[in-house]
Amino acid sequence: MNPVIKLSDNAALRIKEIMSSAQKDSIGLRVSVKSGGCAGMSYFLEYSKEINPNDEVVEDKGVKVFIDSAAVMYLLGTEMDYKKEEFSSTFVFNNPNETERCGCGESFKID
Repeated sequence: MNPVIKLSDNAALRIKEIMSSAQKDSIGLRVSVKSGGCAGMSYFLEYSKEINPNDEVVEDKGVKVFIDSAAVMYLLGTEMDYKKEEFSSTFVFNNPNETERCGCGESFKID
């Protein structure tokens, strides 16, 4: 079975970097989807200190990403990337399920 999300090399490298400076009790990065933003939904990242019973655990390229159970259906087939530009850097979600994305790129919609 394919993982819910795939990590690009850049995303995995960045997750390793931020986890190396995270609090000692953090075990990975949690990805969830929250209501909000001008298109209706946004991606939310936080350190995870425990595995929730219904989490989907993705282990890829030496890192662990925990997908909140409520976010799984929105993230199927998504590639998580990390882009660093001259004035900003951010995780980017290349999500084939999105039907609309707001102009600033901070939120999305799925029909």
